[in-house]
Amino acid sequence: MPNATGAAIHEAAVGAPEHDIDADVTALHRDGIVGLQGAFSRAWVEQMREDMMSAFWQAIQRPGGAIGRGPRRWYVEVHPQEIGGFADLVTHPWITAMCAAVLGDDYEIVEIGFDVPFQGARAQPWHRDFPSTPESYEQRRITSLAFNLTGVDVTPDMGPFEIAVGTQWEDGRAWPHPMFPPESEWPRYAAAGVKKYPRMGDVSCRSALTIHRGTPHPSPIARPVLVLGVDAPGAGHAALHDLMVTRDYYASLPGSVREHLICRVVDELVPVTQKHGIEGLVMGVD
Repeated sequence: MPNATGAAIHEAAVGAPEHDIDADVTALHRDGIVGLQGAFSRAWVEQMREDMMSAFWQAIQRPGGAIGRGPRRWYVEVHPQEIGGFADLVTHPWITAMCAAVLGDDYEIVEIGFDVPFQGARAQPWHRDFPSTPESYEQRRITSLAFNLTGVDVTPDMGPFEIAVGTQWEDGRAWPHPMFPPESEWPRYAAAGVKKYPRMGDVSCRSALTIHRGTPHPSPIARPVLVLGVDAPGAGHAALHDLMVTRDYYASLPGSVREHLICRVVDELVPVTQKHGIEGLVMGVD
């Protein structure tokens, strides 16, 4: 929950700090995704969902505020202080441990936003979030992580996230943009695909290069999911984003957060204009 400065009261993290990080890093490198159940309280997630939906209704009304990721599906980037629990999120012991273990002690927080499908959202084509690099397809290094937190208990009719496990090391240079495997390869990804049904409070950690897609969403209940993007030094994805915080909010953050947060410190926030569009997701598939 936010306090008077907009920083979070650190009572929300309920995940065990003694979790086996080595085993989770091994699972991440094997499958491209790993998760922690019950990392946050349901009350904390309820506030997060309210923050996301408030930000959505503001963003959808201005040009460039929300990017289409398929019919009835949008992505919205926000400023850190628009998510009341941001400080809780980026100081959670499991999240900080995964970042340090995979990306190094000088990891960089470069993105905070959310994806939200509504009733009528269609299946997305299989894709990754950005092109791979030689560090990944040759050296098998993960240089960027995406942490996801659902705002609702996901059910089969809510267009669950589907991920083709173990595909994070694929080259992809011959693909369009090179992020979209050709349709001839889709059956292979479907065979490796696992649909995820997280509950409020769960958090997942994945390589953004693992092939994935959103699935059809007939439910009348929207499914907002928070996205935290974190880079290894030099990965360069901060250029796709423009995090801003006000001076008083920045001063309220713990030093352990400030040293990792790649942002502009400003007198007054201005609305985010989205930079990371993914053209191939706009139409969706049948």
